Amino acid sequence: MEDQSPAYRLFLIGSEASGAMSPGLWSPVLEQLGSSWTYEAWDVPAGQNMAGVRAAMLQADVVAANVTMPHKQWAAGTADTVTEPVRLSGASNLLVRHDRKLSAHNTDITAVAELLGGRHQRHVLMLGAGGAARAALVALRGLADQVTVTDKDARATRQLLDLATGLGMEATAVTWAEARDQAARASLIVNATPIGKGRDDEPAWGHAELSPDAFVYDYVYAGHTTATIGGG
Repeated sequence: MEDQSPAYRLFLIGSEASGAMSPGLWSPVLEQLGSSWTYEAWDVPAGQNMAGVRAAMLQADVVAANVTMPHKQWAAGTADTVTEPVRLSGASNLLVRHDRKLSAHNTDITAVAELLGGRHQRHVLMLGAGGAARAALVALRGLADQVTVTDKDARATRQLLDLATGLGMEATAVTWAEARDQAARASLIVNATPIGKGRDDEPAWGHAELSPDAFVYDYVYAGHTTATIGGG
């Protein structure tokens, strides 16, 4: 029997949301359940005025939105209430509507923490400095001896360094080119960039040989095995 409840909308908000896998994963599930709910991709370019996005999120038929790059920091800032992990990271990947208010959550932090299982890391190399990287840093708080951060955007690198030091981490910032030299010494490499979405993309750190104990966490999910994982 089909669900006779009112139609509600779920969104994925990101600069390239329509190219992401999430709508293709969740829409068939909702259809098979006979639900009238929809999961829609919402392409919002970087730099766009986000006032209209927030207003649309407050419409009565909207339940929630997943948020992906580059809008995770906006999501944390626009929310009326935030969880403690969101407050610490300054990033959110999930907005939930409650009447005329939005609450911000961060399941990225939960995912990283679960996968790492509390394991100590001697040296973490963070590639990328957006919301995903912020979540990873919060999950690694108290678990890393040394953290090296980098992004192709020098301003973003400095902001991530400030977050790491604010979390009490021994952290340094390097250029993107210098980070590739750091990869061989890292026990954990986090790819918090879009590198890997393309089938021809090389590993995020280049072709440096990794340490035997290196663990790679790749935020990119695609219909193919990324070179970051395959090369790890």
